[in-house]
Amino acid sequence: MTKMFKGPRFDVERVAVNGHEKDYVAHPGAVVILAFVKQMEILLIKNERFAVEKTLWELPAGTLEKDEKPIETASRELIEETGYKALTLDPLLEFYTTPGFCNEKIHAFTALDLEHVGQNLDATEVITVHPTSFTEALQMIDRGEIIDGKTITTLLYYEHKKTRL
Repeated sequence: MTKMFKGPRFDVERVAVNGHEKDYVAHPGAVVILAFVKQMEILLIKNERFAVEKTLWELPAGTLEKDEKPIETASRELIEETGYKALTLDPLLEFYTTPGFCNEKIHAFTALDLEHVGQNLDATEVITVHPTSFTEALQMIDRGEIIDGKTITTLLYYEHKKTRL
């Protein structure tokens, strides 16, 4: 393995695969949080994303820091991005975002029993919080308004899980 690039959030590494060199993004992992402010009312955010030059509708999310457990990241990111602290955080599912070139694994959580403590954004973040009914969020997917993969995956998985119980 050869490190081709070392960055503050991820690295790019080159490995030998079946006699060929392949590059991939080595990512520490991330979380996404489905936070319920009321029964079936969730927190969506509008997040400016420079890589796609768009402001996207998303669930709150963030990258794991070194030696940080996913549940700790979820707690920290929920406060930072939305201003809400969750008294209850439960694991929901885990998935890889783009395993063809990246090893990023996202840990999804549900957050309940929220308490408003104030938003604490990073200097580069431009995020607004929008409480939204769960049904409306699903309709936003149908209308093509929510196009963020982690948000779509988490909302649809939760809806699927809810209907199975």
